[in-house]
Amino acid sequence: MRDEDLSKPTDAPQSIYGIDKWGADLVSVMDNGDLGLKNPLKADAPVVSLPKIIRDLDEQGVQTPLVLRVSSFLELGIRSINEGFSRAIEKSGYRGVYRGVFPIKVNQQAQVVDRIVEFGRPYSFGLEAGSKPELVVALTHRLARDALIVCNGVKDAEFIRLAILSRKLGFNTVVVLESPKELETVLEVVAELDQEPLLGVRVKLTNEISGNWAESSGDRSTFGMPTDQLVTVIDRLREAGLLHCLKLQHSHLGSQIPDVNDVRRAVGEACRYFAELTREGAPLTHLDLGGGLGVDYTGEKSATENSINYSVDEYCANVVETVTYAMDEAGLEHPTLVTESGRAVVASSSMLIFNVLETTLYDAPASPAPHEGDHHLVGDLAAIKDYLGPDRLQESLNDAIFYRNELRALFRRGYIDLRQMGRAEEMFLHLMAKIKTLAPEAGNAAQIDAHLEKIADIYHCNFSLFQSLPDVWAIDQLHPVVPMQRLNEVPDRRAVLSDITCDSDGKIDRFILEDGVSPSLPVHSITDHEPYYLCVFFVGAYQETLGDLHNLFGDTNAVTIELRDDGEFDLLHEQEGDTIAEVLSYVEYEPRDCIAAFRSIVDQEISEARLKASDRKMLMAAYRDSINGYTYYE
Repeated sequence: MRDEDLSKPTDAPQSIYGIDKWGADLVSVMDNGDLGLKNPLKADAPVVSLPKIIRDLDEQGVQTPLVLRVSSFLELGIRSINEGFSRAIEKSGYRGVYRGVFPIKVNQQAQVVDRIVEFGRPYSFGLEAGSKPELVVALTHRLARDALIVCNGVKDAEFIRLAILSRKLGFNTVVVLESPKELETVLEVVAELDQEPLLGVRVKLTNEISGNWAESSGDRSTFGMPTDQLVTVIDRLREAGLLHCLKLQHSHLGSQIPDVNDVRRAVGEACRYFAELTREGAPLTHLDLGGGLGVDYTGEKSATENSINYSVDEYCANVVETVTYAMDEAGLEHPTLVTESGRAVVASSSMLIFNVLETTLYDAPASPAPHEGDHHLVGDLAAIKDYLGPDRLQESLNDAIFYRNELRALFRRGYIDLRQMGRAEEMFLHLMAKIKTLAPEAGNAAQIDAHLEKIADIYHCNFSLFQSLPDVWAIDQLHPVVPMQRLNEVPDRRAVLSDITCDSDGKIDRFILEDGVSPSLPVHSITDHEPYYLCVFFVGAYQETLGDLHNLFGDTNAVTIELRDDGEFDLLHEQEGDTIAEVLSYVEYEPRDCIAAFRSIVDQEISEARLKASDRKMLMAAYRDSINGYTYYE
């Protein structure tokens, strides 16, 4: 992709970032250049300045980096899928209802799950638990009486026992059978409790989707039973006199499905299994189609890895229409539809905000003159400026790279000294600045851009990629990244973003722009008198729960806000990020022991006269301040 020409003025510098494509309902650029948050539930409400939110939070002692959760964005996610199915059901004449569940694994944070339950209650929206801890979380919430708790994943007897017993409290807790072996454990627990379970069965579909998560579908998907195992389970349930407990069929379509036609095909296959299992005597009432509803991270509206070619309404319409036709053809009642859409519900509700700490710039405003006695290649490098112009731009770039590389080789072999090499590097960077300015006028600008991308600036930022954006590192997931301020100014630099970890992989070097994906981000020159913030969108799904403790950087601060009608916001909840003491405890260090060990070292140095006794208080205070402090740059 050829990078957008940043040297030419434009009436809308913010259009560079494609905001209208991926964030039209959520964010916009204010007249003063601030990135603003829109309230998608109240179209007439004023836009709220995101930089002002950060300034206000900073005054209250909440520092960046932080995860900002917007309650109205989350409520929009809940409304969109529930009302989308409601419209599709009414339009198709579907004779069943929709009862969605949120997979807790997508974001287990208490503030997120609590609000999903709150916003989902009017729709009888439930929860999906893929582990015993997640079931424990689900059972702390007062769900609507006809909401579901769907229990997936590998389950031991304790997990199954709690699920079955929870029905005594009025929970509609479904134990989804993952294998014939798991059924035997269920039968043992049922015999022990003398209480009937509410059962589901997970069917492995053969349809394969495209995209990053293709392996979550088809024959090689991790969970679900193939046809032969399904027959075994049906026979065993009939033999045990519990076939009447089998009410739900779960068929996971895939994850982040980019193509709506894959949705149609997978739903159609799931319906065939539903019809056949019903004919086998299973009194199925619920068809659970798992996850798959994707998020358009890039705004391309295309069937690509980081985009989707359909809307929420189109997804709902395709599901309802396909099930309607299949059930009518089979002569079956229309089942209750269930989906486990997590990403689409919660991704847009959170954003990661961090400040730029410093920059490494790959150009220079001025060029030094060669000194007497400098190697002739230094003079050759300096002379390029005399013929540098649009018509000889490629030649000038080639010469600059050649002379600079030859001089580096001479330095490594000891033929030129440090100061001579320093002058040469500064000359080269000044030439690059000139070439960047002239590049748009060159006939082969695309080729020159490709060279210049290799010397994009590095903006060093106050966050950990591995803690807060693990999918960017692990699977090349794209997230929109936008400066929070100065969006009424044309960005004058391009950069990759380096995180605060001591790891060469800790960087973001693929960015969503208006005209495609770029290896660098258009940014503004950093000034000394004001902080420069960047915002990463759509981090509500998985990013908060998949992070690791690389370099022992812990969870960031997290706040939940509600947008007000007067252009202000209310702080609903603040969760302080991990202290160093808390992170140390995660990796088996007891903070009190650490303090005691450090004190012992200090005291030994004093006793052996290598340290003044008066320094003890200062050293211990510094150590305590650090161990109780934020893991990020303060």
